[in-house]
Amino acid sequence: MAQAENVIGTALELCCSSPVTGFYRDGFCQTGAYDTGMHVVCAQVTAEFLEFTKSRGNDLSTPHPEYNFPGLRPGDRWCLCAARWQEALEAGFAPPVILTATHARALEVCSLDDLKQHALINGE
Repeated sequence: MAQAENVIGTALELCCSSPVTGFYRDGFCQTGAYDTGMHVVCAQVTAEFLEFTKSRGNDLSTPHPEYNFPGLRPGDRWCLCAARWQEALEAGFAPPVILTATHARALEVCSLDDLKQHALINGE
């Protein structure tokens, strides 16, 4: 299997291991045939984004121990669906992204310019 690439054309880097993110729960924003939501944008969530996505029916802040999900807090990193990140961008609530950990397939939904404008620099 070929190594996945990020949006800047280098090897896909780890998004987050605490909490463990990714469609495959391996810490990477990998994708595949069963990932119909394309969980490929590595973002550092904000309070505003968490409220926005909750208002759209995807509550990421409430813990679900039955799924080993602790609930996200502002500052946590998480692999978001590309379409949700794009929706948040258009509504003014896009959280910052980590380009090196955002899968290249994000470019099917999001523009590289938009992702770069919301990129964290040196993890901050």
